[in-house]
Amino acid sequence: MAESAAVAASNIHNSRTSDAAVALDDVVVAFRLADGGVYTAVEHATLHVADGEFVAIVGPTGCGKSTLLNVTAGLLAPAAGAVNIFGHSLANLNRQAGYLFQADALFPWKTAVENVAIGLETSGTPAADARARAKEWLVRVGLAAFADRYPHMLSGGQRKRVGLAQVLIRDPKILLMDEPFGPLDAQTRQIMGNLLLDLWTADRKAVLFVTHDLEEAIALSDRVVIMSAGPAARIIGDWRVPLARPRDTSEVKLDPVFHELHRDIWHKLKAEVLKGYAQSERA
Repeated sequence: MAESAAVAASNIHNSRTSDAAVALDDVVVAFRLADGGVYTAVEHATLHVADGEFVAIVGPTGCGKSTLLNVTAGLLAPAAGAVNIFGHSLANLNRQAGYLFQADALFPWKTAVENVAIGLETSGTPAADARARAKEWLVRVGLAAFADRYPHMLSGGQRKRVGLAQVLIRDPKILLMDEPFGPLDAQTRQIMGNLLLDLWTADRKAVLFVTHDLEEAIALSDRVVIMSAGPAARIIGDWRVPLARPRDTSEVKLDPVFHELHRDIWHKLKAEVLKGYAQSERA
């Protein structure tokens, strides 16, 4: 199954090159060191994400997963290769993307509704209109009763809901998510995963989702991409996830197809994770 799923994903990748929401082609990311040397973080990475497709990226710690998100966001310019967003070369900040980080990005002196509304206010929406739409989004993420609470009055999962609303209220065409549920406990992660899938199903955006959790990657995504250990990390696998939607992130893990796919991907990923650990011990 692993080979057929990987081949199918490759065929999808090739057929969607022209209409990809995100197209990274032969991307190299390198940094100049203080001693004059060059550190290559990512080497010859090619990844296409179709409009409305949910793609998860997994790999060892420090392999460049977040680096690819930063390149897609326009926060980091590649040393070589091409970055295209909906067929247009990306030269500056990607204004069609919303970015949800692992760390909270909420203003502590603003309430939940004010934190959500600010994304519209900064783009010129009148404050009253922005606040009304922010309240609608808090309803959608299940926080209608918490609109006037400050971040320190919210749980970790509630702050993540506010952050998700804060990003989605701007209606980005691409959603970049960097370990967004990493700090949360297992039960809250499942709840947040289902909330994300519900919102994505209602308005299918292109999603690039970085996670260390292979189970989470399979449960959420249409494709799982794995990266090698760094430096000079590469994309070394691309699996289609043949699980029906809609999904429940807990129940889907009972499906035999889920277990078979997890085993196949982990067989290849495990070697890279062990390489990453070995490198960190030598460092």
